Amino acid sequence: MLRKAAVLAVVVAMSGCAAIANKAADRLSASLTAGVLDQDDPETVAAGLPAYLILLDGFIASGPDNADLLFTGARMYSAYASNFVLDGERRKRLADRGFDYARRAMCARDRRFCTAFDGGDFERFDALIAAQKDEARESLYTLATSWIGWVQADTGDWARIADLPRIGAVFARVVAVDPNYDRGNVQAYLGVLDCLRPESLGGHPQRGIEHLNAAFDFSQGRNLMPKTLLAEYCARLLFDAQLHDRVLGEVLATDPHAPGLTLANTIARQRARELLESGKDYF
Repeated sequence: MLRKAAVLAVVVAMSGCAAIANKAADRLSASLTAGVLDQDDPETVAAGLPAYLILLDGFIASGPDNADLLFTGARMYSAYASNFVLDGERRKRLADRGFDYARRAMCARDRRFCTAFDGGDFERFDALIAAQKDEARESLYTLATSWIGWVQADTGDWARIADLPRIGAVFARVVAVDPNYDRGNVQAYLGVLDCLRPESLGGHPQRGIEHLNAAFDFSQGRNLMPKTLLAEYCARLLFDAQLHDRVLGEVLATDPHAPGLTLANTIARQRARELLESGKDYF
């Protein structure tokens, strides 16, 4: 009896520690996210985030089926890989981990997702996405953003490119629930997907421009990233130098400081300068 009581006490203690760790991770994630989003020095963020990523890995190792921790890991790894890592192999490795965390989180929330990423049955996958409740939009959005980051990390892999229709279906479900989700950024992702291919190959560049303009409007003109993406993906696809230079000029003429958008806007302005310079040879 004493032995059983001792084992029970250990189990209860471990559960309590896990709960405390999860709450601590949630608080840390919220605080860090707020600080990062309002940072106007991307280099500081790039230098500081790796330590937090390692800490997150430790939390996830202690709670491998904790969906909230896994989603946090997916968001942070995907954002870091997409925005701050230039080395191709390293970027791919980090994006892989972000997407893996997102898949595990979806599986932990809904067991039907455990095998949903295997095989090419789009209709079955689309039906599963359509069946998700409106409250699942945050989970779906995290899945889609980490998934698109996984594709972008290795665009030479046609197996990854083949996943684009499924990624688009996830984003479309989020837009159907909340077209202004993430300050309209969900519209920006759909816009980029529409501008990845010319119309002759199944792309929808004009619709992509509409999505990106909608993303900008939803933020009341404070989110500059959709404008930069419009120039990089849609204007260049259409070979429209006037549109390209005009929207980039608008980005550079706007103060990047805005609550929750400062870091993204700073990165958007940096990219805008690079695009204007490379555009001299592109057009």
